[in-house]
Amino acid sequence: MRSELFAQRNAEVQNRDRWTLQSSKMLRTVITPDAPMIATKGAMVAYQGDVRFSHQGSKSVGQFMKKAATGEGGNVMRVEGNGEVFFAREASNIFMMSLEGQQDALTVNTSNLLAFDDALNWEIKRIKGGIGALASGSGLFNLELSGTGTAAICCKGDPMVLDASQQPTFVDPQSAVCWSSSLAPKIKTDVSVGSFFGRGSGESIQLAFHGPGFVVVQPAENAVYSAPA
Repeated sequence: MRSELFAQRNAEVQNRDRWTLQSSKMLRTVITPDAPMIATKGAMVAYQGDVRFSHQGSKSVGQFMKKAATGEGGNVMRVEGNGEVFFAREASNIFMMSLEGQQDALTVNTSNLLAFDDALNWEIKRIKGGIGALASGSGLFNLELSGTGTAAICCKGDPMVLDASQQPTFVDPQSAVCWSSSLAPKIKTDVSVGSFFGRGSGESIQLAFHGPGFVVVQPAENAVYSAPA
């Protein structure tokens, strides 16, 4: 059988690297018995070999309570065994972030998170803000990753990196992909009388960043993602 589909550019990358971009929208990972991985449910699109997927429980009582109260962190699974796992989400672009020590921390919008090394610590973090943010369900709770290891993150379109140290930076909660955990964003609400009568701008809630650090922004807004049960 002949087809351009079988061109080398479409073939699986053959190596034993932990993380390899099969393409800009497909990630190939290598799982070994001594190096499991944590992934968001629904991110796996294919795998080869003897690989097992199971619910990732809480690592502490505090983490369990936060998961129960917020619903955040409940959509992660443990990936272990021996084989290759491919991750993607809705043909989004993928990039990796390498953390290099306990003081190195990254906060990620879970709608943009694909997978990360089991060696990384993760905690549910709440963004300070007004009560109006509760109604939006947008970016109020996120996952903070810290330690030494790599995380794979997806982004709708090409990401843009903003420096929040020079001036106050405001980002739509559904367009904020990830940011330095040294930043302490707050929810800024811009509610006017017009907002209640259908004449608002539609941009009444933003995440406000200011301080030494970066924010990664995507040129799109996330729909509220619900992983398969």
